[in-house]
Amino acid sequence: MFNGIIFNIGHVRFIKKNKNSKLIGVETKLKFNKIDIGSSISCNGVCLTLVKIKKNLIFFYISNETLKRSNFKKIKIGETINLEKSLKYGHKVSGHFVQGHVDTTAKVKKISFIDKTWQIKLQISNKNYSKFLEEKASISINGVSLTISKVFKSNFNLNIIPHTLKLTNLKNLKTNDLVNVEIDMFSKYIFRYTN
Repeated sequence: MFNGIIFNIGHVRFIKKNKNSKLIGVETKLKFNKIDIGSSISCNGVCLTLVKIKKNLIFFYISNETLKRSNFKKIKIGETINLEKSLKYGHKVSGHFVQGHVDTTAKVKKISFIDKTWQIKLQISNKNYSKFLEEKASISINGVSLTISKVFKSNFNLNIIPHTLKLTNLKNLKTNDLVNVEIDMFSKYIFRYTN
């Protein structure tokens, strides 16, 4: 479990493609040691298991299911990804509860600026998830806890403040980029049990 408040990033330095999976190596200043192997790390919002540490590189295995649902299918050497260690009991939750179970992706349709805030219009890739989009609801984008500001038929808007841009890879977004989307789990579960 994570809370979508990102203080650390990493850079992809190694990719090994297998038939139905990938192994990636990420360079980061975030500190890990051997006891962390096997732990869950949010990588661009995807809960991945740390499988190896080699100097300043940390390695993650990405299954075919994760590749299908996330932007890791298009990951390239040099890309920046958001990193978050899992929550510890008693830690402050400043964002919202994020499981790291990415539902789908969304495409960046438009980026506009209001003073120093970015307003991003996104189009959800799997329209089955549109019914969960609600104004002022929480959503995880590349692992960052954000609030939906406006909902359209198949698009939605986010406003991202300068502080969040500074600490995350969202500042690198361009039109047509894909981002990982995790719908707020309470929204999904409440919808399921009331319909």
